[in-house]
Amino acid sequence: MPDFANPVTNRRDFLKAAAATTALSALAGGTRLHAADRPALPVAAIVTVWFRHSHTDVIVGKILEGWQHDGGPGPDLKLVSMYVDQVGESDLSRQKAERHGFQLARTIDEAITLGSNQVQVAGVLSIGEHGDYPTTPDTKQPMYPRRRFFEQIAAAFQRCGKVVPVFNDKHLAYRWEDAKFMVDTAGERNIPLLAGSSVPLAWRMPPLELDRNAELESAITVGYSGLEIYGIHALEAHQAMIERRRGGEAGIVSVQALQGDAIHRAAAEGRWPVELFQTALATLPGAPQAQPDWTTKNETALYLLEHRDGLKSAVVMIGALAPEFAFAAKLKGRPEPVATWIRLQNNPPHGHFAQQLRAIEETIHTGRAVYPVERTLLTTGTLDRLMHSLAQHGTRFDTPELAIAYQPTDWPFANHPQTRLKLPDPS
Repeated sequence: MPDFANPVTNRRDFLKAAAATTALSALAGGTRLHAADRPALPVAAIVTVWFRHSHTDVIVGKILEGWQHDGGPGPDLKLVSMYVDQVGESDLSRQKAERHGFQLARTIDEAITLGSNQVQVAGVLSIGEHGDYPTTPDTKQPMYPRRRFFEQIAAAFQRCGKVVPVFNDKHLAYRWEDAKFMVDTAGERNIPLLAGSSVPLAWRMPPLELDRNAELESAITVGYSGLEIYGIHALEAHQAMIERRRGGEAGIVSVQALQGDAIHRAAAEGRWPVELFQTALATLPGAPQAQPDWTTKNETALYLLEHRDGLKSAVVMIGALAPEFAFAAKLKGRPEPVATWIRLQNNPPHGHFAQQLRAIEETIHTGRAVYPVERTLLTTGTLDRLMHSLAQHGTRFDTPELAIAYQPTDWPFANHPQTRLKLPDPS
């Protein structure tokens, strides 16, 4: 493992990793093991919709049917209730409730209290993704009800005089103001809040993790598909990589989103690292080449980020060029850049969501978010400002509100040597 990674370096770490592997090998054989014999804690799910392959399906489905959706071992969690905001023709919640015996609640409060005056769950999963919701008039962002969900969850806690951990799927909200309200409220009321994308927890090939002392000269992440709905995945992956630089994250002072010829002009002006872009693409299957006309395709954009510590980084949404995520960086003192393909499992059982659920499970069992919600507060605010930049044809936005400094944790990704959840490599 190169020195920029974080390998298993001593006997204690080796024994810890070996023990985890042994335990999970037993799981694969069908024996349900719990860390320190811990119980399966009851949880409630607050969701927009539930249809096949929706976020509800690939997250909550693993609680009901195991990491692999095959009836085998799964997290130490038990779904006891669910609130579904929209029930359509393809809804799965009714049949799943009948099969697995959890309660379908009429309100969010009822899902958390089971109709009583007490919080009856150890954690709440808020999955506000998919469904028939309006979009913002200017930026066309889906107005998913994540703040509404959180407000009603927090209201139930306040009514009952008890809080439990909450997980918020993807970005916190479509508006910066809503995201800030959610994080501030969680802090004021001591609600452990975990949030974000599953992409930072996916497989990295090679398994790149920057050393905490790394000094970055430049960094770039490649993303694809919808500029908002997948833009948050790319920003979260980007942030999860670069937050490990020396000093941690200091916040962002400005953002700008460019499209078309403006991307090429910015390259000619040296405003983004084209060489690193090519390095990142080279990690992907088939090593796709960006032809000059790639910027004219649908769902392409360049996101320029200026950080408070002086780092200038970029996220490139490459549309149809390659349906993959990748990262590359130039480290001070190293002649060659480092890079990795961030690999998802795009077919069932969508194993990167299992890695995310593992983080949710640990947060609920420990009562502490296993990685900082500040990461997702920062990416949420960044995305909102970038969407406004796109709507205003590349306007640069100063972002004093994004002076969000934080330190990362060492929560492992899918093929990290210290991960406690060993799943088959994606195919």
